[in-house]
Amino acid sequence: MKKYTAIIIDDELRARTLLSGMMQEYAHDFDIVAEAHDLPNGVKAIRKLNPDLVFLDIEMPGHSGLELLDFFNDDEINFSIIFTTAYSNYAIQAFKLSAIDYLLKPIEVQELINALDRFRKKSETKNNSLDMAVLKENVQRNDFKRIAVPSGNAIKFIDLHNILFLKGEGSYTEINFVDQSKLIVSRTLKNFVDMFPENHPFVRCHKSFIVNTKFICEYVKADGGYFVLPGNQHVSVSSDRVDDILKLVTFIGRS
Repeated sequence: MKKYTAIIIDDELRARTLLSGMMQEYAHDFDIVAEAHDLPNGVKAIRKLNPDLVFLDIEMPGHSGLELLDFFNDDEINFSIIFTTAYSNYAIQAFKLSAIDYLLKPIEVQELINALDRFRKKSETKNNSLDMAVLKENVQRNDFKRIAVPSGNAIKFIDLHNILFLKGEGSYTEINFVDQSKLIVSRTLKNFVDMFPENHPFVRCHKSFIVNTKFICEYVKADGGYFVLPGNQHVSVSSDRVDDILKLVTFIGRS
């Protein structure tokens, strides 16, 4: 059985103790090699012990857990992170889009087990520094006008009003823009559904499509039903969604 090392960074002693106890009982392939009560001491422990996994609280005195990225160069982040947080719903949506794992406090045993299973599967391939950078941008951006998404070894900053529609293909999403350009990112369509804030114009009109309702030009009933968008692009729409979406389009048109 492969063994992993982990560090817990949390300003609350009780939270550290509870998580450590849960790990000892339910994760026998992990050793908790250090605990830290703040981010600076956590950074020291990471540099000294080079753990595989870091449990990181977000809200701590002095430094937010999201600032961890500032203490390391990209090539130094060779550990995975699971955030422990009681953060707002929007921040949780940002975690999902950024492919960063998290546990809501109070931590439930099954959620911990699930997070560790995901870590084991990703441990050989995860690009931690990129995921952290995407997360930091999405959490800090609260105007709901742009999102950050990974693209190869870079991060793309996307203005939401430039998105025409999104097409899901398994674990990837193809983002189609108003200027007819495209971008494929390694995020599921559901990640984007969860990320969009309230009062946005995006609607999941089909299991494979999210459409920006501002750009719907026409609804065609033939061939199973589809929306026509600028550039004569077609987006499939499920029959059970048509009426609700058309009402939304009408509402947006009157505002």
